[in-house]
Amino acid sequence: MFIPRIIPVLLLKGKGLVKTIKFNKKTATYIGDPINAVRIFNDMEADELVFLDILASLENRSVSVETVKDIGDEAFMPFAVGGGIKTVDQIKELINAGAEKVVLNTSAIETPELITLASGLFGNQSIIVSIDVKKNRWGKYKIYSHCGSKETKLDPVEYARQVALLGAGEIMINSIDRDGTMEGYDLEIIQKLADAVSIPLIACGGASKLIDFNGAVKTGNASAVAAGSIFVFHGPRRAVLINYPTKEEMKEIFNDRQNK
Repeated sequence: MFIPRIIPVLLLKGKGLVKTIKFNKKTATYIGDPINAVRIFNDMEADELVFLDILASLENRSVSVETVKDIGDEAFMPFAVGGGIKTVDQIKELINAGAEKVVLNTSAIETPELITLASGLFGNQSIIVSIDVKKNRWGKYKIYSHCGSKETKLDPVEYARQVALLGAGEIMINSIDRDGTMEGYDLEIIQKLADAVSIPLIACGGASKLIDFNGAVKTGNASAVAAGSIFVFHGPRRAVLINYPTKEEMKEIFNDRQNK
């Protein structure tokens, strides 16, 4: 039975963790301290973590190296970091601080040659390109940069092919429309990108229940699944409670006979 990586995505804002809905930073819910979250995910044996600084690109800076060092000192699992990363020197600092991977978004759009340079220096397994998409009023998918604040003219499928050719090791596709809504993944865009590239695709945005992971993999053809709200909230009142599926729950999620 194939069990993909299940990856909590944790959003950094200042020194704390927050959770957004549709990338709205002004109404982000405070979740807690990132180091405490890491310790809990250690105990729950999470496959991998992704930390994204949601203000870094807007404030023209990179994710904090000190924060990454603190995370690296505690994390038992591999983790990736993103937010405002623009240079190979910054990537080197973050990897030396403990990150196994970096996530490029705005810089990959503005200076795509950084993908090739970084993958050549650090290995393509260390480079994730994140693609944030949103549907316009005519139902066409558009890519956004700067943490969802700036629309680009890029086509998601063609852009995914481009970054794969440039040397990205993985692509993370994140639906702005589904972010934090817990309405399920956007399987259409996941499948479009999965069919377009041969490198691993991480699906993100909208997971509301564990069985949604199965849909992203079996229907959307994603290689891995990522989520935020489902791992930090509990119940209809969205009480903060960090959680992660057990090994047995993972087997049930991806049991073909169980989910037919």
